[in-house]
This record gives sequence, structure tokens and C-alpha cells, in this order.
Amino acid sequence: MTVPLNASTSQDVEAPPRPKDVGILAMEMYFPQRCISEEELEVFDNVPKGKYTIGLGQKFMACCDDREDINSFALTVVTSLVEKYNIDPKSIGRIDVGTETIIDKSKSTKTHLMDYFAEAGNTDIEGVDSKNACYGSTAALFNAVNWIESASWDGRNAIVVGGDIAIYAEGSGRPTGGAGAFAMLIGPNAPLAVEPVHGSYMANTYDFYKPKLDSEYPEVDGPVSITAYVSAIDASYNAFRNKHTRARKAAGHSGPAFSLADVDYPIFHSPYGKMVQKAHARLVYNDFLANPDSPKYANVPEREAWLAQSHKASLTDKTLEKTFMAFAKADFENTVEKGMLCARRCGNMYTASLYGGLASLLSSVEPAELRGKRISMFAFGSGLASSFFTIKVKGDISEIREKLDLVRRLESMKVVPCQTYVDALELRHKGHNAVSYVPEGALENIWPGGWYLESIDSKYRRKYARLPKA
Repeated sequence: MTVPLNASTSQDVEAPPRPKDVGILAMEMYFPQRCISEEELEVFDNVPKGKYTIGLGQKFMACCDDREDINSFALTVVTSLVEKYNIDPKSIGRIDVGTETIIDKSKSTKTHLMDYFAEAGNTDIEGVDSKNACYGSTAALFNAVNWIESASWDGRNAIVVGGDIAIYAEGSGRPTGGAGAFAMLIGPNAPLAVEPVHGSYMANTYDFYKPKLDSEYPEVDGPVSITAYVSAIDASYNAFRNKHTRARKAAGHSGPAFSLADVDYPIFHSPYGKMVQKAHARLVYNDFLANPDSPKYANVPEREAWLAQSHKASLTDKTLEKTFMAFAKADFENTVEKGMLCARRCGNMYTASLYGGLASLLSSVEPAELRGKRISMFAFGSGLASSFFTIKVKGDISEIREKLDLVRRLESMKVVPCQTYVDALELRHKGHNAVSYVPEGALENIWPGGWYLESIDSKYRRKYARLPKA
């Protein structure tokens, strides 16, 4: 007798009920113990006063030497998240990592996190790394949220990790560096719910890329990178608006199209402070184009000229840029600036930049005031990948704010001389692609409880250790 392959349905598995309000349950930030002053860097680099602090909008920049790498960053921020919030390691079913600080062309940073979870008896954890410049962390977040909302979800929570060490060769790019990492616990019934509509824009550009595997430094075309960022914010925002309108129509709702009036706090990927101000002004410009007759735009100078201008010309028009930055200045200071704590102190954290902005906002606005508010998020990674999406504050974020303890921790960073930063970069260069190597950086520069690179053996295998907690 031949039994058909599909004869039995006894092993069928029904998908569990779909969870609601999937989003951020807990959050932690990590940044190095040391930073340098951008004002002092202007003197050190012998450039005009204000070039970095006013022209780029930078204040400080985090730095680390060869004792830290992306794996130690990830280990530190994840273990801190788990311990601060008393998370059961067995309750984690997925870990997604976003980073562009690539150490190994094959082995993911996620695998280095597995020893910690394996010790607790959990090796059944999906997810690996996502890479595309500063965008990988948002891809990681979408992956985690989509997994929980899918039929594959097994009922456990996810962790999303993002982090980078942003360093540049000597020159105009160096003051836009920085370092940091974040980890977020993702699950249902979250106080910070990721809303379902995303607007994305992807393209093939060579504005910023890292083709030299023997160096940590990128190739950068500054003007092209700025245009790429501006183009991406236009396209992803308008894609979001169109999808949002369609979704509301499908649900039987009507009314005006989505605009910044529907956002309480906008957050942007921050390559440097001034770019964030430009990005916010660009969204205001897009809203103006969509509804120029609104009374709120009655005082926009040269209205007819901007309405008649081509999109291509608008991308590089400095007069337009300055006009809308001035027009939107008060709104920027009242909303966007509240998400800039990490950017002002740590500089550009690449994949952690956008989520450092979220942590900054949670630490700047009282939980009661945030409840019920909507946060917009603009993610951008050169090359390029970008998305515009929103988060709704649906619950109390007091515990997240308390455990982040962000303001105190940022203030406790040690400001070191610029030469110390240069020396740290030289150590990093010495240790890059090294074999049979013991890092030279002092352990006193690692926060208590932090992980660090102990050694690299003759087969390039990295060994990490942890400092005692305070």
C-alpha cells in the first residue's frame, strides 16, 4: 500500500493570534568613556573658529582605541539591557544586528552574542546582521517587528542591536566621526509601538562607501552625500504620505494628507548636527509644496519662486535651504532638538545615530507629556537605503527613561585632548586586520561592566573579556 505524502495532517501547526502594538519594550545605549571637544578640534586642526561647531553643528565626538570593536560594543549594550531590565535570556527568540563596522566578511557580530545566551541554555535564536551603511539598524528593527507579526513567531521577544565606530582619515570628514551602540527589546503591547506604514527609497549611489578592506576609513563624496540624503528624505517621506493616504482610505477614513502637523517629535539620522536641521527644514518644504495655500505658510519668503522651481534644482539650492531653515527654526528648537543629546555628545554613531535620537527624546521630555504622542523616524544609509516611519507612544516610558539614565551618563564622559584621539586612531590602525595581537589600549578607559577585546590569536580568532561592574 502506498501512503500519499500528504495523507496526514496531524503535524499541522496553527499560527497563534496576531499580537498588537509591536514595538519597543526596553532600551539601552552604550558609548565609549571618552570624547573630544569639537571646539578644541578646530584649534588642533588649525581651521577657522566655528567651522565644526557652527558649520557642522557639532559639539563633542566619542572615541575609543583598539580595546573596543563592534563586537565588544554589542556585547556590552546587550548584556546591560538584559541585566538592567531583568530579562530572561530564554525569552529571546530573535536577535537582529545592524552595523557597518565590519570585522569579518563572513562571521556576524550576532554570533559573538550567542555565548552569553548559550550559557543560559538558549541557542534557538533567529536573526543575523544587516548591512548598508547607517541603515542596517532600521532593517534590523523591521525584521524583528515583522517576525513578531508573522506566522513564524513563537511567542518570544526579540532584541535589536545597532552600533558603529565612525572614524575618518585626516581631513574634512574627521570631525563628523563618533561611536556608540543601542539595544532594544522588541515585543507586543509595547509602550513605543512601531506603526505599520513605512515609506522607503533605495538607490545606487557612490556618496559614501568602504571598498578598502585594509582600512576602517571610508571613501566620501561630501556634496553627493548631502544630495543623496536630501533626495532620500523627499522620496521616502512622499512614499510614506502616499501609503498612509491609501491605508486610511482602505480603512474608510478621509481627511487631509499626512504632514508634520501629525508628528509631535521628528527624529532624523544625524551624520552631523547641521544636517539634521536641514532635514527638518526639508520636510517643512515638502509640506509647503503639498499645501502652499495653508495659512501657516503665508510668511514664507519668495513663495512663488519655490513653487515654480524644479525638484532637481531644489536639491542644491542654498537660498531655499536657508529660507526654510529660518522658517522652521522655532519648531526645530522645540521638537527636534530634544532628540539631539547623543548626537551633541557622541557625534555620528552611524547605525546607532537614529536610535540615539530616540533615547535622547525619551530622556528630554517627561513621560506623561510623551504619552499619546507620535514620533517620526527618518533612517538613512549611504549607498543608499532610507525609510520614513512613525512610532506611537502608547504607554508609560518611565522605566525606560530611568534605566537609560542618559543625561547623567553622557555628562560623565571624559573629555580628552585631541592628541589622545589621534593616538587612539593610530592604535586602531595598528590593530586592524592584525593577527597574534594583544591590544595596547588601557582598560581604565572602559566603563565598569563593559566588554573589551582581550586578544587576537594566530588564526584571527578574537577573545573578549568583561570588566567587573561597579
